[in-house]
Amino acid sequence: MNYQDRDIIQQKGNFGVGVNKGEIRTKNLGGIINNEAQTKSLAEAAEEIQLLLKRLEKTNPTTTEIEKLTVIAKATEAINENPALKARIINALKAGGTEAFKEAVDHPLVNILVATIEGWRETK
Repeated sequence: MNYQDRDIIQQKGNFGVGVNKGEIRTKNLGGIINNEAQTKSLAEAAEEIQLLLKRLEKTNPTTTEIEKLTVIAKATEAINENPALKARIINALKAGGTEAFKEAVDHPLVNILVATIEGWRETK
C-alpha cells in the first residue's frame, strides 16, 4: 500500500490534546478563556462582598462615618477569617482591576473596603 495516498498521523508519548486536521482560526483563544474566567472570578468575589456588606448593614447602622468604618472593620475581619475568600478577592482585584471590582459591588461602602484590600495587596 502506498502511504503517500493516505493521511498518516503518528503520535508517541502522552498528549493532553487530540489531533485536529482542520484549522483553528483564532490568535487569542487563551486570552478569551482567561478573560471569561477573570470576569467570572471578579463577579463571584464582588457578589460575596456585596452580600457581606448588606448583611452587616442590617445589624449595624451606617449613618455616621464612625458607623460606616465599624461596618468596614467587621467586613475586613470576616474576610481575614476566611483565607479562601480573601485570596479570591485579591485575585479578582488583580485580574479585573480595582475600578471594575468597585462597579461590580453595588454598595456605597465598597470604596472604603477596597482601599483596605488594596493595602493587603501592597503588603504581600
